[in-house]
Amino acid sequence: MPGGLRIGALSKRAGVSEHVLRAWESRYGLLSPTRSSGGFRLYSETDVRRVQRMRAYLADGLSAAEAARAVLAEPAAAAHPSPDPVVGRLAETNGPVSLRSALDLLDERAAHAVLDQLFGALTVEAVIRDVLIPYLHELGDRWSRGEVTVGQEHFASNVIRSRLAALSPGWGGGRGPQVLLACPPGELHDIALLSFGLVLRRSGWRVVFLGADSPTGDIQRTADALEPDLVMLAASDASRFDAIRPELVRLAQSRPVALAGPGASAELAAVVGAQYVDDDPVTAAERLEESR
Repeated sequence: MPGGLRIGALSKRAGVSEHVLRAWESRYGLLSPTRSSGGFRLYSETDVRRVQRMRAYLADGLSAAEAARAVLAEPAAAAHPSPDPVVGRLAETNGPVSLRSALDLLDERAAHAVLDQLFGALTVEAVIRDVLIPYLHELGDRWSRGEVTVGQEHFASNVIRSRLAALSPGWGGGRGPQVLLACPPGELHDIALLSFGLVLRRSGWRVVFLGADSPTGDIQRTADALEPDLVMLAASDASRFDAIRPELVRLAQSRPVALAGPGASAELAAVVGAQYVDDDPVTAAERLEESR
């Protein structure tokens, strides 16, 4: 099945170990994988939602058998999971201890306390995909509507970026494939790219992170020197890529290049000879790892 998840990717998506997933599949029939041409089990988004629902029922105090029966008894319309209990409590819109409320109040200590709880209860992948990326999208929408100030937006982004950056020391080491990550000139938003690198690193990749506002000459020279397996560029505005189209073409002629972010498009990627990535950072990293 195209786009299906191997069990390792399912484990990361749902925050449940592979051993437990196999047990839930064999004992309770919770999951319904198909087979790839090579004989690998491939899991669907329905399987992801069932695991999330299973976790929610277990958090409510049901036994594993009872939780599995409850999930399998749900009609298709109810298959979309209610928020993870931890995510719902700490990332809810108006909660007194939510990430949003702490950041809106410019309370760095409270924000880090919430993040401590989130990272303690969920995988890094789940925190990024289910909490941080949705929060940042909502923050941008609220800023555009004038509901938060520039100062609040910058404060929140800096707190989140600093927390993610703290997870990255030593991510260039190891023996796995290497990825070079950069934002083109003028692009200052690199949290999604940082998130992408963190997830890849947890899968064994070596990460070279140039970050925001990287000169194209530096990107090309670094790619020439390191010969990475992939160069990923991300931008929030199409003008950032449009301004360097000739440089993108030259880069893509020498190394595999992928373009991501709202500034990228399938049309642009086709013109410059790059791959277009239209997924959230966690899903993009997991699919790249699965295709290896």
